Amino acid sequence: MDTRTRASRIRLIAFDIDGVMTDGGLHYTDDGREMKTFNVQDGLGLKLLQRAGIELAIVTGRTSGVVAARAADLGIAYVFQGVGDKQATVGELLARLDLHWADCAFMGDDLIDLRVMAQCGLAIAPANARPLVRERAHAVTDAAGGHGAVREAAEFILAAQGRLDGLFADYLEPR
Repeated sequence: MDTRTRASRIRLIAFDIDGVMTDGGLHYTDDGREMKTFNVQDGLGLKLLQRAGIELAIVTGRTSGVVAARAADLGIAYVFQGVGDKQATVGELLARLDLHWADCAFMGDDLIDLRVMAQCGLAIAPANARPLVRERAHAVTDAAGGHGAVREAAEFILAAQGRLDGLFADYLEPR
């Protein structure tokens, strides 16, 4: 099955954080607080997916208040942090949503993401993903994590579903 056909079936997309929604850098203040930089264009891509009725999830191995704040800001209801087995977590979410693996995309960049990516209907890697992850992904973005990769993936999925132009129309036409 080609990548566009895979993307046309997606009803849930789950994302890793570090290296996907961020550039993978970990920044700490002098008092030990963690900071991350998120791309605002990625955020709009996530909102477009939501407007199209596609469920969003964050599944990350680390735990961070910054991630919880960003997820809340974007209205992402399914946030799983400190996850050791991403495949099991996504599988449980699919069961709760009455979806199948073919309905799910996962975007990851490192070894911890490989098992869940292999199970999903659409596996996406950002340009900066480890070579082994890029090799096993169905799609690799031109953009790196934290630099528009999420937006690129969102627009690809929405275009494959024939929804992108309609979602863009609200921004192109005067009211």
